[in-house]
Amino acid sequence: MPPGRQRVRRAGRGRQGADGGHGNARRHPRADRRQRGGGLVTTATDRFARIADRYAAGEAAGICSVCSAHPLVIEATLRHGLDHGSDVLIEATCNQVNQDGGYTGMTPADFRRFVEDIAAEVGFPLDRLVLGGDHLGPNPWKALPAEEAMGKAEAMIAAFAEAGFTKLHLDTSMGCAGEPAALADETVARRAARLAGAAERAASAKDGSLPVYVVGTEVPVPGGAFEALDHLVVTTPEAARRTIEVHRAAFAAAGLEEAFRRAVGAVVQPGVEFGNAEVVVYEPETARALSATLGALPGFVFEAHSTDYQPVGALAALVRDGFVILKVGPWLTFALREALYGLSAIADVLAPEAGAEALPATMERVMLASPDNWRKYYPGGDAEQRMQRHFSFSDRIRYYWPEPEARAAVDRLMARLGEREIPLPLVSQHLGQLYADVAAGRTEPRARPLVLASVARVLDIYAEAIAGRSLGTERGAPS
Repeated sequence: MPPGRQRVRRAGRGRQGADGGHGNARRHPRADRRQRGGGLVTTATDRFARIADRYAAGEAAGICSVCSAHPLVIEATLRHGLDHGSDVLIEATCNQVNQDGGYTGMTPADFRRFVEDIAAEVGFPLDRLVLGGDHLGPNPWKALPAEEAMGKAEAMIAAFAEAGFTKLHLDTSMGCAGEPAALADETVARRAARLAGAAERAASAKDGSLPVYVVGTEVPVPGGAFEALDHLVVTTPEAARRTIEVHRAAFAAAGLEEAFRRAVGAVVQPGVEFGNAEVVVYEPETARALSATLGALPGFVFEAHSTDYQPVGALAALVRDGFVILKVGPWLTFALREALYGLSAIADVLAPEAGAEALPATMERVMLASPDNWRKYYPGGDAEQRMQRHFSFSDRIRYYWPEPEARAAVDRLMARLGEREIPLPLVSQHLGQLYADVAAGRTEPRARPLVLASVARVLDIYAEAIAGRSLGTERGAPS
């Protein structure tokens, strides 16, 4: 039986609640393989720590970094990793998850338990999982004076390290109250080293795995860009080298030389981005000089953010050119929304209910009632904003799926469809992107497997881009 078919057959069992309820999760058979104090013993982290060495040795080793807190996205990601025998890297941003709960309501320890519970249900081995923290810095508290905001950022990164997150992106680039929006490189690096010191102390005190670091921030702030895409500028080789060297000096000044030896990546802008209705596709020629810079930066690779919606050829070229850590987030929840909206239309045909509100109508009410997460990102008149609220590539609707009314609406939808088989013509009409897999028998025509398959379809694109070169694939995984 093809791997895709095995995946969707397993998807029909175990987890309950399409809104992401945990159900009664059993403990994962490897969930207790930890060092004293709770740090994960994970060979995936060991492989990730060698990513730059592997690239320098001529191996185009790439890994997809999934940035999402949606339970169905996490489940689809872990099932996909299980089917492909590959390591999985899942990251949480400073706004999603922090010691105050973030917008998900989860602390780092909560998020780890959340992911581990899903891993237990799908049977994903924890020694193939890397948890990461993205844009860790003062951004959630930048309205405060710098010292106060940095104090909170130190507490946050310590919580991530204590919870066993082993891939930490340090981002202290934003100015705080009374400071300019863009800070001097030395200030950014000094603050990053301060956060690394907090992470080192926390990880060492818990006797857990020591973190691997990524520095730099040539990307929009967490949550998305405000600017138009017509002035996107590729990072210069000089800027990339300076970012790494100024951080190296700041770590040394703080007595953290050993910690910096575990820094493996720098975030740069290779010329990829997306907006509400447009995608800037990677053009290797424009980043040729930046890519060549890696030859003078031993021990480092580049991390590319906002790789969502890139064609598979562009993603493969990014990996080839040294941008081997590929961040993706909104594309996954965009695919989730596509499937849920398609199922809503199908339910109106197969299981009509008098007076039942379609899922898009519910989500429209929820978003209008709390516009802070979309209003400043979506320009234009009422009609244009309505279109963007539901269908923008920026996918600001992802912030609303955890709302109680939205969760209840998804649960009602999934209950209406239940385990009934969805006729192929309706799949073609409303879930056309999945028609070929359903027709070929690779995906079961039931509601839950179709949702998971929609997300997995995006992950398949990343897997193809790094086919045979993915960190931890059983074909090439180091022992």
